[in-house]
Amino acid sequence: MLSCLRIRNLAIIDSLEISFGPGLNVVTGETGAGKSILIGALGLVLGDKAHADLVRTGESQAEIEALFELEDPASVTRHLERGGLGDEDEPAASAELVVRRVISREGRSRAYVNGRLVTLAQLERIARGLASVSSQHEHHSLLDAKSHLGQLDAFGGLLDDVARVGASYDALQRASVALADARALLAGKTERLDLLSFQLHEIDAVGPRPGELAELRVERERLRHADRLLRAAGGAEQALYGRDGSISEELGAIGARLREAMALDPALEPIVSDLESASVELVETARALERYARKVALDPERLAELDERLHALGRLVRKYADDAEAPEAALLDRRARIAEELASLDLAEDTVATLERARGEARDAALAAARALSAGRAEAARALSRRVTEELRTLGMAGASFEVSVRALEPSRGASESSIDGVRLSRSGIDLVEMMLVPNVGEEARPLARIASGGELSRVLLALKCASLPGGASASGRVEGRASLSIFDEVDAGVGGAIAETIGQKLREVARGNQVLAITHLGPIAVYADHHFRVQKSTAAGRTRSEIVPLGDAERVEEIARMVGGLAVTKKTREVAAELLRAASR
Repeated sequence: MLSCLRIRNLAIIDSLEISFGPGLNVVTGETGAGKSILIGALGLVLGDKAHADLVRTGESQAEIEALFELEDPASVTRHLERGGLGDEDEPAASAELVVRRVISREGRSRAYVNGRLVTLAQLERIARGLASVSSQHEHHSLLDAKSHLGQLDAFGGLLDDVARVGASYDALQRASVALADARALLAGKTERLDLLSFQLHEIDAVGPRPGELAELRVERERLRHADRLLRAAGGAEQALYGRDGSISEELGAIGARLREAMALDPALEPIVSDLESASVELVETARALERYARKVALDPERLAELDERLHALGRLVRKYADDAEAPEAALLDRRARIAEELASLDLAEDTVATLERARGEARDAALAAARALSAGRAEAARALSRRVTEELRTLGMAGASFEVSVRALEPSRGASESSIDGVRLSRSGIDLVEMMLVPNVGEEARPLARIASGGELSRVLLALKCASLPGGASASGRVEGRASLSIFDEVDAGVGGAIAETIGQKLREVARGNQVLAITHLGPIAVYADHHFRVQKSTAAGRTRSEIVPLGDAERVEEIARMVGGLAVTKKTREVAAELLRAASR
């Protein structure tokens, strides 16, 4: 349950802390006093989006903090794990869950759960099941038949079944796409085979190998300048060693003279040694030039072959591997992909047959899952119809009955892929669900959207909520995700008198063994509170502030008298209020 709520600088609330108790907690107050701010604050700790204009004028940030006391530490752990914060090595040490939201003037929002920073999506998952909020805006969802399917699934505990149908539907879609691609490939198989075969033959006819272009270019340059290279290498070899009076001979003569001089001065020995080494290296260089010259040949035929080869490779590169850093490798990769596609085309007919079988299996699996879900919905619809009808009778609608219609989705025109056995399969199944009401005996069932009375709609909403609360489970016993706190925000709109009293009794009944927070303008409802709070607004130093105060017995009489009699609280209205409280206590 929610045991404590602390609010700072939110709208016209500067600072307040309110402690709620088990049972029925009722909040009353004048219109505009700030009751909606309280609901808004609860929405923020449950994961609603925040806006900068919520921050109190003149303040830099607003802060909301809520303390939830759960059944045991394991409950806290489950909530944290739902948000991805579970830690098997460090399970929750207490049964308390603290949620904190901070909203800045710039519009930024931060959320914390038990002191850990979380995203808004994580907060929404963690808060799921902490509280169930019923407000006037839910009337709109009741009027929208598109929301009825989800409400029925939640009531019937069918959310896992819905997820299975969604997964099988996605698998069917993937199988259908794969089959369509394979059929399209098969349809153009002949032309594609001709094109790929030509491309493969074109690459294989040239037969590129890695690094070949660079090697061929170097060899071509050598052949193109063979005459010049021969003259350069041969002339250098002759000058160094081959002719009479070569540099090698001169170095030999110089070395002989220096060796004779070395007898006169031994200090010349290292110089002579270096000179002799240079002479040896010079001879080796000359021989290398001679070997190089023998390799360089004037070969016009080979040069023509190289030009032709480079032209063929260049044409392939431009066609299949332009701008590649390693063009030969890119060509070989392209060849491999062409060969792979050719092989797949050869197997295209077998592939189509295989994918047809796979799609058929996926269709059967999706249909089986959808039919199982449909059967569960039919069962849940009967249980919900029966339960809500019972609840409506306790809310003063004895002649009314509630019906949940579950019928097959009709196939859409041109949507043959989603049509199975005459029904349309969607990601949520094969059903169309609509909630209907028979307002009086002898009348026909009508969609909720055609109900004109706001009072009837309020009671239907309350009955639906009551049917899903502890103690109001369907006969199947499969209701899941029960909240520890149920919040009813002015669901008494459009009702009064005896019906208001009946709603108050129903709220107290729902709150027995649970926690309920109800916002109401009606005294006949407020008298049933186990804990009564009043929202009041005041002005001081030019600023408006709202506060929430718990009421004692005497203060409750005054507040009920105000609600019953309006602005003028008289002795008579106080007596009426006191009598209402006594009757409620009985």
